Amino acid sequence: MSLPPGINPSARPSGTGCAECENQGGWWFHLRRCAQCGHIGCCDSSPAQHASAHAAGTGHPFVRSFEPGEDWFWNYATEEYYEGTVLAPPQHRPLSQPVPGPAGRVPPDWERHLH
Repeated sequence: MSLPPGINPSARPSGTGCAECENQGGWWFHLRRCAQCGHIGCCDSSPAQHASAHAAGTGHPFVRSFEPGEDWFWNYATEEYYEGTVLAPPQHRPLSQPVPGPAGRVPPDWERHLH
């Protein structure tokens, strides 16, 4: 199977949580992994929506879920799911990391902050 531009199976994840939320002291609901460069960002339900901001700012169209048990890809350019490939490990956030996360930074009324 030939991969489209925007998917690099050898790109490793940038970390175990949303890169921008970690830097800013924020929190996330679910995590997404850029399939081109490995950037970990928070999903569009999260308060800051860093994964889609990364895609818009870089032109990297594909993300893959970074949640345990999920291996789906999303193409921001076409707004469609995509059948991707196995990416460099790890495949998901640490199992010890809560949802939402990270531990200690999620407000008690977190549901009210979701999109």
